[in-house]
Amino acid sequence: MNDRNAAWCLLTEFTQSESLRKHALAVEACMRAYAKRLSADEDLWSAVGLLHDFDYDKYPSAQEHPYQGTQILKERGYSDEIRRAIMSHADYTGVTRETAMEKALFACDELAGFITAIALVKPGKSLAEVEAKSVRKKMKDKAFARSVSRDDIVNGAKELGVELDEHIAFCIEAMKGIAAELGL
Repeated sequence: MNDRNAAWCLLTEFTQSESLRKHALAVEACMRAYAKRLSADEDLWSAVGLLHDFDYDKYPSAQEHPYQGTQILKERGYSDEIRRAIMSHADYTGVTRETAMEKALFACDELAGFITAIALVKPGKSLAEVEAKSVRKKMKDKAFARSVSRDDIVNGAKELGVELDEHIAFCIEAMKGIAAELGL
């Protein structure tokens, strides 16, 4: 089940938060761009990006997310590959990241949220104003977007085998492609 429309419908069924829906779209854009770059299945990677947090609105605790979501995905016929990738994006599940898709999801998740936060504090609230160097600078400011794990951003790029500045710039560009949908 790599159908984008089905994934979007599932996301919107469980996720009422507009910001969480936009986060899913941002991660999806980054995942699709990496799939294209790595000659992987863009629809599969897109679905994983869209669905990685679909259960978070209803099940936000570490005891429930992403466990509840993967159970729902299993019941709805989603593949082991998709469910495993989603489980691997949360370190506390103990599911190791082995595939390029799993590593990309982890690498893009926190970074997409951080890039969004930076765009929102720019004068024009626009991704066009965000550059890799400004992301690196904001990473040093521990008070800014404090819930975003800087370690996850750094380690995600390292696991993916991409230099951090290159990874940041790549994700910014991917998100710019859907800036209107993101309201940025």
